[in-house]
Amino acid sequence: MRAIQATTAGGPDVLELVELPDPVPGPGEVLVRVAAAGVNFIDTYRRGGVYPMPFPHVVGSEGAGVVERIGDDASDVEVGDHVAWSDAPGSYAELVVVPAARTLPVPADVPLDVAAALPLQGMTAHYLACSTYPVQPGDVALVHAGAGGVGLLLTQLVVARGGRVVSTVSTPEKAELSRAAGAEHVIRYDELDDLATQLPALVREATGGDGVSVVYDGVGRSTFDASLASLRRRGMLVLFGGASGQVPPFDLQRLNSGGSLYVTRPTLADYVATREELVDRADDLFRRVEDGTLDVRIGARFPLAEAAAAHRALEGRETTGKVLLEV
Repeated sequence: MRAIQATTAGGPDVLELVELPDPVPGPGEVLVRVAAAGVNFIDTYRRGGVYPMPFPHVVGSEGAGVVERIGDDASDVEVGDHVAWSDAPGSYAELVVVPAARTLPVPADVPLDVAAALPLQGMTAHYLACSTYPVQPGDVALVHAGAGGVGLLLTQLVVARGGRVVSTVSTPEKAELSRAAGAEHVIRYDELDDLATQLPALVREATGGDGVSVVYDGVGRSTFDASLASLRRRGMLVLFGGASGQVPPFDLQRLNSGGSLYVTRPTLADYVATREELVDRADDLFRRVEDGTLDVRIGARFPLAEAAAAHRALEGRETTGKVLLEV
């Protein structure tokens, strides 16, 4: 099979198209022919050595495709099934082995490219809006990177639950995408000279001086201070990523002086720890896609051989929505 390997820790140039032996599913596993693989920031962290990984390794962990072979003791999956997944190492390849218990059944009406775009970003948006801070009617959420893959899906889910969204974006085009997803107020952070003071002021202006109920922050270091300052009394900052770098330690008394605030640092794995919860979240997302209430934007598509270009585009903030490798 063809696959994309990271030969050593480094930039996108360490990604190479190679030929490897076809993998064989073990007990409880299935072999899937990949239709499309999702490109995510975690792939770049692993490629760059931020997260410890063996080298060389086949990159990627998300995708969708068709089951070709079933290992012993693999249940609930049949040859020919359309499945998606979020956590199968080696997904930038023509074939990948996926634990049967981590496969997501894809409805017949959902195309495989759309299915590949949903597992990681879709379930992240789902747990954020439905579980970590379950949005209620009347809540106002600040969504950073509102035109990104998570941001667009998260905005739609917040609005569907009766909430309102203030988003941040970096270009006029991204502002239009965020508004189309349902954001009431869109703030161009690229136009701000001092994010830490100007952004909270604009957020409070948009909320009648109150601040927001919740901030969903996947950016991290560069937005953390502004996020805290944008919260209403007893509001929650949900820090779910660090695209700009990790947040350094901070004085917990800031939560006291800010109005009895909450901060949490969730991760998807803890919200899909059981197969029941994993499938329930995926089924809800796929149902929304089928009935037209959730729009999945695929912002860029690259052939498998151009994985390095896909990484450059993602890291350069040149993309909106989901980035896919078409296999």
